[in-house]
Amino acid sequence: MNTLRKNNDSRIDYGVILPVFLLCLIGLLSLYVALSHDPRDPNIFRNIVMQGVWYAVGALAIVIIIHFDAKMLWRLTPFLYVIGLAVMLALLKYYDPVLAASTGSKNWFKFGTLTFQPSELMKIAYILIMALIITKHNVANKLHTIKTDALLIGKMLLVTLPVIGLVLAQKDFGTMLVFLAIFAGMFLMSGISWLIVLPAIALAVVLGVSLIFLVSTDTGRALLTNLGFKSYQFARIDSWLEPFHDPQGVSFQLAHALMAIGSGGIFGTGYNVSHVYVPVRESDMIFTVIGENFGFVGGAFVILVYFVLIYRMIRLCFDMNNEFYAYIASGIVMMMLFHVFENIGANIGLLPLTGIPLPFISQGGSSILGNMIGIGLILSMRYQSAGKQVMKPTRSSQHA
Repeated sequence: MNTLRKNNDSRIDYGVILPVFLLCLIGLLSLYVALSHDPRDPNIFRNIVMQGVWYAVGALAIVIIIHFDAKMLWRLTPFLYVIGLAVMLALLKYYDPVLAASTGSKNWFKFGTLTFQPSELMKIAYILIMALIITKHNVANKLHTIKTDALLIGKMLLVTLPVIGLVLAQKDFGTMLVFLAIFAGMFLMSGISWLIVLPAIALAVVLGVSLIFLVSTDTGRALLTNLGFKSYQFARIDSWLEPFHDPQGVSFQLAHALMAIGSGGIFGTGYNVSHVYVPVRESDMIFTVIGENFGFVGGAFVILVYFVLIYRMIRLCFDMNNEFYAYIASGIVMMMLFHVFENIGANIGLLPLTGIPLPFISQGGSSILGNMIGIGLILSMRYQSAGKQVMKPTRSSQHA
């Protein structure tokens, strides 16, 4: 029995579990501070309990998912992708009108007092279908040529464009960026020739520079407005370029976020001490709590924990002999890396605000569950691969 227990322990990657546990603990502590100083007077106990419940649900999802082997994931992936698209399509009609009016995005279902964002789970289904397509293509085309690479890009776009179209229809620009980041990461990992990759990177840079140029000129803004850009999106960009140009108006959130983080200094103001009000602090702006309460040291520690988590996942990605697993891992790594970079970057004024939560720390059951499922998939790779190498127990151990 002891031998079996040791074998099972060796199949679990505690180097991934520990950082996730620390981030969840930091999330609960930060959420309490954010809610305690919220002038809207939220029900602190209920919100903390619900966050804990979502952590528990996510942990249960991990326990279940680690028992899914590659063959099972391979068979389930097409169904998960189609179901995800159907749910995203249904959201266009059955979205929560109250949240849509306040956020401008039609990306939430509401069930009684609970809200849910399907796109968070769609990210996982999208990663799986991309991994399946890339793996199938590479197995069928051992020799990479411009023609086969172009065919692979076409297949990847075939499953990407419907997702991007639905997210744009929901008016959720931030989530669209996450899907594009996942696509970019898996595109780079797919083995496509650098003769295609380098021009693609150059094109992305040109488009990014062109977009910045367009939003900084009146003529460019008129063109973007005709293409569907909204005034609140321009306001976010203006706030990013000049955070203090209207600190009591459109740049209120970012200006106060910078003041809150700045007030923390090196070591912070102390736990549950808040001198600066930041809107939506419990979700998108949760890093301001860490920066104000624990200063530069606390913020650096959180970033270090994320670094350790992502490093462990990248190591696992390269250690996998299973190509399907490797592509899944690369997609999950890219998803979390972009979330962390964009959220913290937006909180410190490095990037525009896009409404992307900080993994495992921000309030939100949809985000927590999606990220926990991603961690479950990562852990299942080690669990299943190591399980195949474990010798069958002896008769004596079976009767122990």
